[in-house]
Amino acid sequence: MENNSVVSAFLDQLIQKQIAFASWFNPKESQLGLIIGDASDVLFFDRFDRLNGEAGFVFAPYRITGKSPVILLKPKVYFEDFTSGIEPDINIFEPFGQNEERQICGIQTKEEYLKLIEETISSICEGALSKVIISRQIPVKRTDVSLGGTFLQLHDQTPNAFTYLVNLPVAGIWMGATPEVLIKSDGNRFETVSLAGTQVRKPGNEEYFWSTKDIEEQAFVSRYMLDVFFNFDIHQYKTIGPETMESGKVAHLKTSFFFPSEKIADFMGNFISNLHPTPAVCGLPKDLAAEFIQKNEVHERKYYTGYLGPWRLNQQVALFVNLRCMEITSQEYILYAGGGITSHSVPEKEWDETNQKAKTLLSVIDPESPLPVPPEKVES
Repeated sequence: MENNSVVSAFLDQLIQKQIAFASWFNPKESQLGLIIGDASDVLFFDRFDRLNGEAGFVFAPYRITGKSPVILLKPKVYFEDFTSGIEPDINIFEPFGQNEERQICGIQTKEEYLKLIEETISSICEGALSKVIISRQIPVKRTDVSLGGTFLQLHDQTPNAFTYLVNLPVAGIWMGATPEVLIKSDGNRFETVSLAGTQVRKPGNEEYFWSTKDIEEQAFVSRYMLDVFFNFDIHQYKTIGPETMESGKVAHLKTSFFFPSEKIADFMGNFISNLHPTPAVCGLPKDLAAEFIQKNEVHERKYYTGYLGPWRLNQQVALFVNLRCMEITSQEYILYAGGGITSHSVPEKEWDETNQKAKTLLSVIDPESPLPVPPEKVES
């Protein structure tokens, strides 16, 4: 991008002035999308299907709560390709009030996380659950480096991902680089993706081999997609995959599904409400997995494993699952990472997988620093 320093400084100024905005790069593209709005341009919804008929940038949580609503930023100003030569006057925007900074209280030691994985595997082996996604928070001390510059660097390092930086009322500042499409328009059809399984990215053209656990985990997600299609009378579709997709420091198994847009054109919000959360971020059976997560995860996910992206802007939709992301507070970067637990899971490998996923963001926050070590457990 032309003159990165000017663009990053402008994004930093929006954050400093507490102005609502969303900025993003689509996968494999160099155009920077940017929406800026007044405080009154931000809408909050208590149901996913309330998005029907709306247009803007969506930032939706994993689970809707009073403190984590669905957020839609309607554009006062919208750039399909923002460059340093077209800066708007920042003084024309009405800022929003200071967000309440919620206390981060879900940090686990390695011992505590491994114990939870063991308990999850035991629950799955009992027969009611097939798969559960268990996540953790990784706190990193915040430095005074430019957030706009960090965002542009993240895009440069993960060009195959949807990279974003947002500053919104209630949610606050979030940044990420996610490889997973939730739903995307493609001419007269939509695309959605089944993504699961993780391993360290291999150098060059080295061949990937996938374990039974990874193949099984990805198949769960694909079967779920087909059930949603059936519920919406979608019986003709095209698939590509499973195939290996590289993103950042890791690789995944991916299957793409394409279907006619006319099937859901008038009720996309309802379709999203049925699709989200997918087994890739929740588990199967969906209701039981969601209940298990709510009972056993020690932190609130907020907007991690929710979804985000342009919604009906110029009649285009490009929503992505909010993976490889971090919440940015005044003192810390709070990284979120998780993995799919099945009966074939190995706790130590699940811990390693979350660390590998965190490296996508750690490489731009502080490339010289090793992965933070959680505090030792204090015996009572």
